[in-house]
Amino acid sequence: MRLTTNTRIALLISTMVNAVVFGIGAITVLSVPQLYENAKFWLPVVIVASFAIAPFIAAYLAPRLRSRQWHRRQQLRD
Repeated sequence: MRLTTNTRIALLISTMVNAVVFGIGAITVLSVPQLYENAKFWLPVVIVASFAIAPFIAAYLAPRLRSRQWHRRQQLRD
């Protein structure tokens, strides 16, 4: 099985993206009083949402991490 470079980069950064998305969600739940009252419900929602959203964000970021090629493409478009 042959993976593209963008897919490999996305796989590498997906765990980091997952941690950041979870951290943002957890801080939001724990700092908003209305959400904190129902934290037993909202924290699992944040966990599932972070696992679901992280691969898409990582796939969006992966081409941009290949900066040399990304800048060339942007220059060719302009």
